Amino acid sequence: MKTKAVRLYGKKDLRLEEFELPQIKDDEILAKVVSDSICMSSYKAATQATDHKRVPNNIAENPIMIGHEFSGEIVEVGAKWQHKFKPGQKYSIQPAIYYKDGPVGILSAPGYSYQYIGGDATYVIIPKDVLEQDCLLAYDGPGFYPASLSEPLSCVIGAMHANYHTTPGSYVHEMEIVEGGKMAILAGVGPMGLAAINYVISREDRKPSLLVVTDIAQDRLDRAAEIFPVEWAKEKGIELIYLNTGNVEDPVAKLKEVSGGEGYNDVFVFAPVAPVVEQGDAILAHDGCLNFFAGPSNTEFSAKLNFYNVHYAYTHIVGTSGGNNDDMVEALDVMSKGLDPAGLITHIGGLNAVAETTLNLPNIPGGKKLIYTHKNLPLVAISDFAELGKNDPFYAELAKLVAETKGLWNIKAEEYLLANAPEI
Repeated sequence: MKTKAVRLYGKKDLRLEEFELPQIKDDEILAKVVSDSICMSSYKAATQATDHKRVPNNIAENPIMIGHEFSGEIVEVGAKWQHKFKPGQKYSIQPAIYYKDGPVGILSAPGYSYQYIGGDATYVIIPKDVLEQDCLLAYDGPGFYPASLSEPLSCVIGAMHANYHTTPGSYVHEMEIVEGGKMAILAGVGPMGLAAINYVISREDRKPSLLVVTDIAQDRLDRAAEIFPVEWAKEKGIELIYLNTGNVEDPVAKLKEVSGGEGYNDVFVFAPVAPVVEQGDAILAHDGCLNFFAGPSNTEFSAKLNFYNVHYAYTHIVGTSGGNNDDMVEALDVMSKGLDPAGLITHIGGLNAVAETTLNLPNIPGGKKLIYTHKNLPLVAISDFAELGKNDPFYAELAKLVAETKGLWNIKAEEYLLANAPEI
């Protein structure tokens, strides 16, 4: 089986190449990749190369495939796994595999460490490491892009599960957000913030009674409110408030006022900005938990915290940056039941656009860049479809289809693209 893949040979050395995959072994699976969403982690791997802890030292001779947020269809199953998987099944992969022994070590992962598996390819070989650690996950929901986004959604899910609270007189940490409590998501209308709003409102097992989402850009807040209306949240039993903290003289006082003066049981900070972290700490209720979700690039990043409240008000702080296998399974489950993560996606492209996009990712605004690996397409912002459609009927139709979902990517648009976009 021939494949086309973007492979890493060294620092900033990404090459789109066609080559022959070896015959799969009994403990491997051959799979088709349909979609992959490009992550900042791939940018870090591509720029650091062998300095990256997950990238092998011999990539100049044995290049690795990049991309780790992908989905597709199983093509051929080795004898060892035929009891569990079958050709035609859709799948997603948990890239953070953990095992004690292996050819690359405990830190190996698809998209960083392997010659024959990565999301930015047309076909891949799923190795025994992924299979034995139960990191190949079946997906039964609609389309392919939701499964590609199960990994970033799992990060949001993991954050909710990682928050904890205590009972007076006990040292036991009761994991999870407070049922019926008050929650704030600060700087919460970026792509990951939108995913968090979607998940919080869509959950059936546990949810807050009040959800306050802040930002300092009114247009972004308005867009979030259009996608996730306060009326929809109310139907789900949640009072949802979008608050522009850039328009108020004292954001902390305003946030406390909105909470009824009590503060918030669960606060999530989605931007690595010291004043935002300090704001989150200042609005915690008794036994409140602050989750610092946004990963800073500055290794010296710090902010002030009120340690009087740590001691007397039992406030806590946690930090999460990823989901585990259970979170991925939950992400796939909630998407199969109707949660659409399309709010994460801002750009669409083909395999030919991967190398340039990955190396320039910090300079490209917006959220996830979704790649259809069998297609030859430039990277295009969804918001530009209508303008391009004035001269190109392909983008005109895509613009029409995304207009049906308030400018968000959707299954119908994906189906049209897969049927009509040029092959790579």
